[in-house]
Amino acid sequence: MSEPTALRVPRVSLEARVQDVGVRGDGTVEIPDDAEQAGWYRFGPAPGAPEGSAVLIGHVDDRTGDLGAFAKLYGVRKGDTITVAREDAPPVRYEVTAREVVDKDRLPDEVFRRHGQPVLTLVTCAPPYDRERGGYQRNLLVYAVPAG
Repeated sequence: MSEPTALRVPRVSLEARVQDVGVRGDGTVEIPDDAEQAGWYRFGPAPGAPEGSAVLIGHVDDRTGDLGAFAKLYGVRKGDTITVAREDAPPVRYEVTAREVVDKDRLPDEVFRRHGQPVLTLVTCAPPYDRERGGYQRNLLVYAVPAG
C-alpha cells in the first residue's frame, strides 16, 4: 500500500500535504493540527486501493479564524478532478461525483467502508458553528471515483 503524500484540486486551487491520522481516545478520527494539511485515515484503504473508501479529512478553519485547506472544498463541483500524490507510486486521479452535508454525529457508514467500489471521500466541517455544543455541527462530504 502506497501512502498518500499530497492532495490537489486544481479548479479550486486546493493543495495540501497529507499526513496519516488514526483515532482519538474518544473514538473520533484524528484531524491534523495544521489546518493547511489533510489527514489520511490510515486504518482504511489508501487512495488508489482497488476497493473501499479512502478517507482524507481536514479543517475548514483554525482557532484564529484563518481558513484551512479544506475550506476550498465548498467550491468543488461534480466533474472536478482531484489528484493524490503517493509515496513510491504514480499519482492517482479522481473525478468528483457528489457532495453532501450531514450531521457530524451521523457520518454514513459507507464513509469508512473497506470493500466495494473504490471511492475517495473528503471530509471537513460545515456550519452551523455552536461553541456550546463543541463547534461545527455538520460535515461536508465530497465523493470522487477513479478517473477513467
